[in-house]
Amino acid sequence: MEFDFALVLKTALLAIGALLPITNPPGAAPVFMRFTSGLEEPLRVAMARSVAMNCFFLLVASAFVGVYVLAYFGISLSVVRVGGGLLVAATAWRMLTADEGSDDAQKPAPRRVSPEKIRGHAFYPLAFPLIVGPGSIATAITIGTTLPRHDVAAIWAGIGLVLGLAGVALAIYLANRYAPRLMRLLGDTGTAVFLQLMAFILLCIGVQIVWDGVSELLKPWRPGH
Repeated sequence: MEFDFALVLKTALLAIGALLPITNPPGAAPVFMRFTSGLEEPLRVAMARSVAMNCFFLLVASAFVGVYVLAYFGISLSVVRVGGGLLVAATAWRMLTADEGSDDAQKPAPRRVSPEKIRGHAFYPLAFPLIVGPGSIATAITIGTTLPRHDVAAIWAGIGLVLGLAGVALAIYLANRYAPRLMRLLGDTGTAVFLQLMAFILLCIGVQIVWDGVSELLKPWRPGH
């Protein structure tokens, strides 16, 4: 069985090129900082690692078995977009309406968090739906359906896809791991403004995802269809 380097590289680059702009690790880093505010540095690093791992496993599951799971439950990608968009919008709304009025809220005291709680927050809402949302899941499923299904090519394409998804997860980890440096460059006021701006953009993204999903669901009832 000869190693097909070209196919592995092509599939890996396809996954990275398609998913990196959607997951947008630098854009998600300020949101990560909001949710990890007050954590000691080792806990924040552990959270960043857990978020990246959860994103990786979500993308792998979506790419390889997502289409079968949706078919089994009779769920369309349009419904996934609507549900995921509502989750994104709800999370962004909580961020926008969070109490930031006191100094304690701006600079919370270091707090201790159990490993179980870190794992829970690292999956929801940080990994899903903030970073790996409906768009990422739909894209990963689409990439998975384009892979060869038979012969040796399926093995090399699968390996390339896993490597590409690992590269996306690494970018997510690095962006979250070094997010405090970006926050220090912005300063307290700049950070507060940037976080609110990102929360508003996230809210708009959630609404747009919902609109796209609803539009697809209503397409059969439009005139001319």
